[in-house]
Amino acid sequence: MFSKENKTAKPITMERNILAKNTTLVGDLSSEGDFRIDGTLEGMLTTKGRVIIGQDGVIKGTVDCENADIEGKFSGDLKVNTMLTVKATATISGDVVIGKLSVEPGASFNATCSMKGAIKELNHNEQTSAAEKTA
Repeated sequence: MFSKENKTAKPITMERNILAKNTTLVGDLSSEGDFRIDGTLEGMLTTKGRVIIGQDGVIKGTVDCENADIEGKFSGDLKVNTMLTVKATATISGDVVIGKLSVEPGASFNATCSMKGAIKELNHNEQTSAAEKTA
C-alpha cells in the first residue's frame, strides 16, 4: 500500500556563483547552479541554472543555460533553453537560440535569433496544409 521512499537521497541545492565587478576571467566555466556576471568573462559558460549579466557585466564567447537575464553586454553564441529576458540597458550581438524572449524598450538586440520548437511547428503545419490540398 505504501511505497518505500529513498530517504538517503541528497536534496539538490542550487548555488550562486558570482564574478565580481572589476574582475576578468578568460576560460571556461561550468556549474549546476546560477551565475551572476558583474565583471568580464571571455570564454564559455555552461550551467543548468540562470545566468544574470549585471549592468557592468560583459561576456564575450558562448553561453549555454536554462534562463538568462541580461542588463550588460553580450557578444557571441547564446543558447537559452527556457526564457531570455533582455533589459533596457542590455547590448546583445551574435547568434541566439531561445525558448521564449522578453525584450524591454531601449535594449540593443542585434543578433540572429531563432526560437526552439518553431521549426518543428512550421514543418508540421506545412505538412498538414499540403495533405489538405492533395485530398
